[in-house]
Amino acid sequence: MIDGVIFDKDGTLFDFRRSWGAWANGFLRGLAPDPAQAAHLGHVIGYDLSTGNFAPTSPVIADTAAGIAAALAPHLPGHSVAAITQRINAAAALAPMAEAVPLIPLLSGMRAKGLRIGLATNDSEVPARAHLAAHGITELFDFIAGYDSGHGPKPGPGMCLAFARHTGIEPARIAMVGDSAHDLHAGRAAGMVCIGVLTGIATEADLRPHADVVLADIGALPAWLSSLP
Repeated sequence: MIDGVIFDKDGTLFDFRRSWGAWANGFLRGLAPDPAQAAHLGHVIGYDLSTGNFAPTSPVIADTAAGIAAALAPHLPGHSVAAITQRINAAAALAPMAEAVPLIPLLSGMRAKGLRIGLATNDSEVPARAHLAAHGITELFDFIAGYDSGHGPKPGPGMCLAFARHTGIEPARIAMVGDSAHDLHAGRAAGMVCIGVLTGIATEADLRPHADVVLADIGALPAWLSSLP
């Protein structure tokens, strides 16, 4: 029996390629107006400006804003990690997120069944809240945490365990839903059911060893939960 669901954000609630490809393109070109330098910075963070594709190892997929900034800083003389992190967060808050599935009916339906809902993202909390607010879904969450909310980043279990404490639900009765191994490792370390989705960069083969089930997207989640004994 599952009483709570904690979602990753990017690649889970929102389709990763459609959401963050446009952001990466605009951010890198703004950071380095010279096309060759912008392309080089894209390579550093695993993003190809010419094709719009992310490498599976790109820090944009699962790392924090500070982690992305740390990768870029050696290639941007005169720019500190803190300053680049600030620019990433400011740009990220304005990134146009593309819903993986219609979120209001999905989340409202889950709440109507008594489920508690949380968010655990390696994005910073401020842009994460901006993304939820832009889609009118903030109030559907009982718990919202970014990597900078005081619980640590994934793959550590801190955000997942904080959701369990906040709701009073045993971790074994919570499902962690995400599109990356980081998400699933966090859920497993917290003692939760782990559900992979394919709206990020990772493939089913990447996720299956770490997940109890892999679904096409979160739209399939209610039916799967209903099938549990």
